[in-house]
Amino acid sequence: MRIQLLFLFISLLILNSESLNCNGNSPQGHPSDLRVFHIDSPCSPYKQPNTVSWESTLTKDNARLQYLSSLAVGKKPWVPIASGRSIVQSPTYIVRANIGTPAQPMLVALDTSNDVTWVPCSACVGCASSVLFDPSKSSSSRTVQCEASQCKQAPNPTCTVSKSCGFNMTYGGSTITASLTQDTLTLANDAIPGYTFGCINKATGTSLPAQGLMGLGRGPLSLISQTQNLYKSTFSYCLPNSKSSSFSGTLRLGPKFQPVRIKTTPLLKNPRRSSLYYVNMVGIRVGNKIVDIPPSALAFNPATGAGTIFDSGTVYTRLVEPAYVAVRNEFRRRVKNANATSLGGFDTCYSGSVVFPSVTFMFAGMNVTLPPDNLLIHSSSGSTSCLAMAAAPNNVNSVLNVIASMQQQNHRVLIDLPNSRLGISRETCT
Repeated sequence: MRIQLLFLFISLLILNSESLNCNGNSPQGHPSDLRVFHIDSPCSPYKQPNTVSWESTLTKDNARLQYLSSLAVGKKPWVPIASGRSIVQSPTYIVRANIGTPAQPMLVALDTSNDVTWVPCSACVGCASSVLFDPSKSSSSRTVQCEASQCKQAPNPTCTVSKSCGFNMTYGGSTITASLTQDTLTLANDAIPGYTFGCINKATGTSLPAQGLMGLGRGPLSLISQTQNLYKSTFSYCLPNSKSSSFSGTLRLGPKFQPVRIKTTPLLKNPRRSSLYYVNMVGIRVGNKIVDIPPSALAFNPATGAGTIFDSGTVYTRLVEPAYVAVRNEFRRRVKNANATSLGGFDTCYSGSVVFPSVTFMFAGMNVTLPPDNLLIHSSSGSTSCLAMAAAPNNVNSVLNVIASMQQQNHRVLIDLPNSRLGISRETCT
């Protein structure tokens, strides 16, 4: 009972607290803006009581990199990851979504590399959250039938005796079984009738975002695909710093109010994994020197899944080993009179007062120079700073370079599918 009351109290804070800006809509007044919270912010019911260690975060990232690599070579998205240990592979940012009539609020995780939206539903076996969507209390809820086109688009679809459609998939170290459902989804001020999502009725493992996930990938069941008429396959997001005391990150849906003056690079299509947002990274500059990286380490190759993607669920940027080693060595060379040490899985760390070089990601058509807050991670005592990147994990398909959430923080990242472009502009959303 005490636990239920505590969770209710936290939920009320999330829905009503103006001092922490924890309401679901944007303060800027844009009708299709949603606030974005870091999962460990005071606005989040998922905040951990203790600071998560760097080592555990890198372990989660390793699992996600393996997962993304598996997707990129055309394997089905429910391929299991790393048996024998518990892996939490949940994204780090959440938004408020209202589902049903009347609306039932859910705090769902954002994932730009997944498509299907899914939430835990009433009578779910194994769901950890006490906040569950109850389709029986929604007058607009209906199940999707097996003959519907959406059923064929779901991962590993199944048919029940009553001809209703279901699916099952693996996410991180967890598995879910869900009924394919349609209901009204309300985001900010926009009502989206007949939105197709998974209603989880059975879950195993501990890797699932507690109140569900919203897929922002490019597949047919993603938010962007299902709202083409409303949002014109265009959205942007600005991720707040995880340590910020102000929570004004936003997910902006549709072409209106998007930045006009923004640097862009073409989006690349991988027919074997069309959900991922691939771009052409042509080089990396440390200080004023373009690092000597083997072209194969950056090249886009749909056959193998190689290339560079933007991903909201990986925390620290990961580069394939030849690229990372080249960048790391040049970074170390430019730090004068100091020896690099290792800390918590990062291998380029320095203590005391050190002057660090800049790092610039070079894409076709645009360069992005990382501010210090996006480049360095600091120890809890503040005495040690590390380069906040690492090599991709050594597994059978370490071919992806992933531009991760820490390097995206306090930038607006624009996804414009009609014009096949990804844009980045500096924006303080912390």
